[in-house]
Amino acid sequence: MARTIEIMDTTLRDGEQTSGVSFTASEKLTLAKLLLEELKVDRIEVASARVSEGEFQAVKNITDWASTTGRILQVEVLTFVDGGASIAWMQKAGAKVQNLLTKGSLNHLTHQLKKTPKAHFEGIAEVIQLAQKANIETNVYLEDWSNGMRNSQEYVFQFLDFLIQQPVKRILLPDTLGILTPSETFEYIDIIVKRYPNIHFDFHGHNDYDLSVSNVMEALKAGAYGLHLTINGMGERAGNAPLASTIAVINDFLPEVRTKVIESSLFKVSKLVSTFTGFGIPANKPIVGDNVFTQTAGIHADGDNKNNLYFSELMPERFGRKRKYALGKMSGKANIQKNLQELGLTLNEDELKKVTARIIELGDKKEKVTKEDLPYIISDVLDSSSFQQKVFIKSYVLTHAKGLMPSTTLSIEIEGKTFEANAQGDGQFDAFMNALRKVYEEQSKKLPKLVDYVVRIPPGSSSDALCETMITWKTAKNDFVTTGLDSDQTVSAIKATEKMLNLI
Repeated sequence: MARTIEIMDTTLRDGEQTSGVSFTASEKLTLAKLLLEELKVDRIEVASARVSEGEFQAVKNITDWASTTGRILQVEVLTFVDGGASIAWMQKAGAKVQNLLTKGSLNHLTHQLKKTPKAHFEGIAEVIQLAQKANIETNVYLEDWSNGMRNSQEYVFQFLDFLIQQPVKRILLPDTLGILTPSETFEYIDIIVKRYPNIHFDFHGHNDYDLSVSNVMEALKAGAYGLHLTINGMGERAGNAPLASTIAVINDFLPEVRTKVIESSLFKVSKLVSTFTGFGIPANKPIVGDNVFTQTAGIHADGDNKNNLYFSELMPERFGRKRKYALGKMSGKANIQKNLQELGLTLNEDELKKVTARIIELGDKKEKVTKEDLPYIISDVLDSSSFQQKVFIKSYVLTHAKGLMPSTTLSIEIEGKTFEANAQGDGQFDAFMNALRKVYEEQSKKLPKLVDYVVRIPPGSSSDALCETMITWKTAKNDFVTTGLDSDQTVSAIKATEKMLNLI
């Protein structure tokens, strides 16, 4: 039978050690509620004792809420071997579970604390006794435990032999500097679990070598009872083991292990944490990154159309997300058809070919095209094919310099003949129209009057690939509108003007 392990989220404490990140008291309370009520992690580590008045208020807010909802034993605070000062702080804050930070390697003990193991253990015992009197549960962190196992195992086992005699609920084993390999993680935890079979051990992984998720897997295989994780892998240096990836890995590759975490809430909480902290999520970050459920190559979209050939167990719907098909120079017709289906649009083969060519053209310019841009592209492409083109704006130079009037030099082909002109104006497009007017006046032709000029981007588009210029023209007979589409506003206006020249 599968065993259920505990997930302790430490975003609000260890995650806050991410450089430049600090939560407000209200943000901490909001996230604490989401983590416990919606995401359903088992425990949260919310702060370090005695840090600041703001931190005290944040913890007080959380413990007040947790007390009224029966969750107070799910809220934990990092404390120190300080003669009881941390315990007094916790009592005022209303917290009931301490995670006591101690030294898990002889190197740290000798050079940082400059104490003997006996003296260190006596200080720990004193704090644990004070916690007991205050009705506070104790878990114990063995800081730098991974280096301790590598270089001073005798000390680690001496320490553990002492701790199992104390009223300690959990022993927390951190890879503080993220130095472990997966094989070492399994070896060390396997040794400890077999030596102390009745003790609850948590593994706390860091990601300095990008091995945290692999190490988490091995820790569970070796018999760890709990994991410490953070939203988006936040934490000091390269961060901690990320919650979203770890949960997906457990659910898909470790059938002997279960958690209570709700997968479908992972993305929502990830986005909220990113918003609160300003800590951006890399686009290619597994599970929560913007691109991880986006197919770019046309052959992949084609395979998905035919038999979901590029699907895996990692389905976006599990995490409250949808698969997307990118539009750009790698797009094939299948990518575009997928996006058209979502918009409820259909094109014939010839129209699809023209739209595909336009999207590839934009992609070659390194422009990002989104699904919301598609109706504009379709309108522009089909509009351009609705008349026989006899006027071609072949080339133009637009200049704008401080202290000088904008000017335009253009070359235009009208029914096979080429003309050139130069003019100045109040802006680049005004200069372009003045140059164009010169050409038409020389041919005794009159241009329509420009009566309205509107620029917009596709509603809902998250790209800067396109803007649409709509120009209303007035002739003696009627008014009519032409549109142009381009990533540059002035160029889109010139394209709208070229359509007008062909229509007249």
